Amino acid sequence: MRIHIAADHAGFELKSVLVEHLRAAGHDVTDHGAPAYDAQDDYPPVCFAAGEAVVADPGSLGIVIGGSGNGEQIAANKVTGVRAALAWNIATATLGRAHNDANVVAVGARQHSVDDAIAIVEAFLAEPFSHDERHQRRIDLLTAYEAAR
Repeated sequence: MRIHIAADHAGFELKSVLVEHLRAAGHDVTDHGAPAYDAQDDYPPVCFAAGEAVVADPGSLGIVIGGSGNGEQIAANKVTGVRAALAWNIATATLGRAHNDANVVAVGARQHSVDDAIAIVEAFLAEPFSHDERHQRRIDLLTAYEAAR
């Protein structure tokens, strides 16, 4: 699977670990930055880049990482076509995919151990969208609203 990943300074170390882990698992990972640790960097540009890449690359998924994941989720969701879910455990990661067809997961590096963050990301990547009619109807409502703006 192709995965687009981005992080600010707070998520930089976790991003590095995830890139290595995901590539070792056979995924095609594109790193959208930050390219180096910089305590003064800003998360929106790298999250926009990862989100835009996901939208332009059907079938791919994205991961955005920061200290809490909140700002990164907000930034990614500004990209038309992105449905970013903030996952704080395996259940929220799988529900984001199964119910919301989320195409980007936001993770807070300061909120989880590395092992827990890896488990959250793996759960997100493994879970398919349910295609349940009620969930698709709700996604269609979101898409229509987004298109009208």
